[in-house]
Amino acid sequence: MRNRFVLALFLGLAVLSVDAVAAKTAFAPELRAAIDRAENYLNRLTTIRARFVQVGPNGELSEGDVYLARPGRMRIEYDPPVPLLLIAADDWLAYQDKELEEVTYLPLSSTPASFLLQEKIRLSGEITVTEVEKTPGAVRIQLTETNDPKAGKLTLVFSEAPFALRQWEVTDAQGLTTRVGLLNAEFGQTFDPDLFELRDPYKKRKPGPRRR
Repeated sequence: MRNRFVLALFLGLAVLSVDAVAAKTAFAPELRAAIDRAENYLNRLTTIRARFVQVGPNGELSEGDVYLARPGRMRIEYDPPVPLLLIAADDWLAYQDKELEEVTYLPLSSTPASFLLQEKIRLSGEITVTEVEKTPGAVRIQLTETNDPKAGKLTLVFSEAPFALRQWEVTDAQGLTTRVGLLNAEFGQTFDPDLFELRDPYKKRKPGPRRR
């Protein structure tokens, strides 16, 4: 339960529809332009600092702080009582459970989180855009994984003025949806490198897998 709770925020950035067809969809020029605008925006994005509010499938609510520095680095820290901290850096993802006093390391490339953290983001190829919706003041773009559309779907929500990422919604293969909204987001800031330091506060050893 706890793992799914966290993965919706951190890894959900690339959990890509249960019933979507992984084929190119023909969009009207206005919607095609919105896709191109979103892709260009994501590739120009350097940093985000924001509060987040996460609403789970059963209405469970959690909050915290998120820091993103592209390419390759992210920090997500939940407010108490959720005892979780996640840090991505140096091609690793560190998952820290403060309650259990454990840290788990995973290769970042093995997690869908690498989608937003990679140097070049493409909303095509391995990713299929299945739906685009423009509403007053917002653009919603739904994505699936081209080779595995049944894995779930991800909807990115952008504000129009200014054009910026404000929310995402993750729907898993069982149809359960988690929504994450960014509050008071600040862009283009410089972060202290210590925010993305991979370390295990419970053991005196270097992060990552043990070397033989």
